[in-house]
Amino acid sequence: MNIIITGASKGFGKSIAEKFAANGWNVYMCSRTEKTLYQTRDELRQQYPSVKIEAKPFDLGSKTEAQAFGKWILSLNISIDVLINNAGSFEPGSAYNEPEGVLENMIAVNLYSAYHVTRTMISKIIEQKQGHIFNMCSIASLQAYTNGGAYSISKFALAGFSKNLREEMKPFGIKVTAIYPGAAYTDSWAGSGVDPKRIMESNDIAEMIYAAAKLSPQACVEDIVMRPQLGDL
Repeated sequence: MNIIITGASKGFGKSIAEKFAANGWNVYMCSRTEKTLYQTRDELRQQYPSVKIEAKPFDLGSKTEAQAFGKWILSLNISIDVLINNAGSFEPGSAYNEPEGVLENMIAVNLYSAYHVTRTMISKIIEQKQGHIFNMCSIASLQAYTNGGAYSISKFALAGFSKNLREEMKPFGIKVTAIYPGAAYTDSWAGSGVDPKRIMESNDIAEMIYAAAKLSPQACVEDIVMRPQLGDL
């Protein structure tokens, strides 16, 4: 079985890669930062020598590179069993006064990346008559919050993409799941002063994705909403 993960060098993406590799899945991944990506690839290869771990850097904020990543996967002639659209970025601010260009950047990284990667691979997935696409949305896709601005707008849009894709893929036997995580401890929270025990672990998200991916063909988890036990910060 093969899993394809975008934004896989750290955070949720890395935790997802570790979870699936530990259970015998081959992992194919990308991220924007070459050095960190190859470090993650080498760590996983050392930990899980019995599975194939492949990585290649792409900046998915670019349509051309998002499509190039999809074409790279297609060139490998592998089954696309699970696709995790995890690449994303966060820039704080308010919609009414954030710097010019923030919305365009958030839409490019958080929405268009998933859109173009999925569209590049979707014919292959349909041809297989099986597959599971996960889109990494956010609690910010469900509820606007202070300083969310363009980020929240882009995540609302990604949730809309997921809902549309879910309906479109039903006749082909392809599952689509939207994931809505709240605060979880990743590099972006390091140095924030927030107690790691106050928020979720990135592995919590990986565990839920793996569980959803293991269901029978006739069952689809459409939405995964996860929050810290004490609620949002």
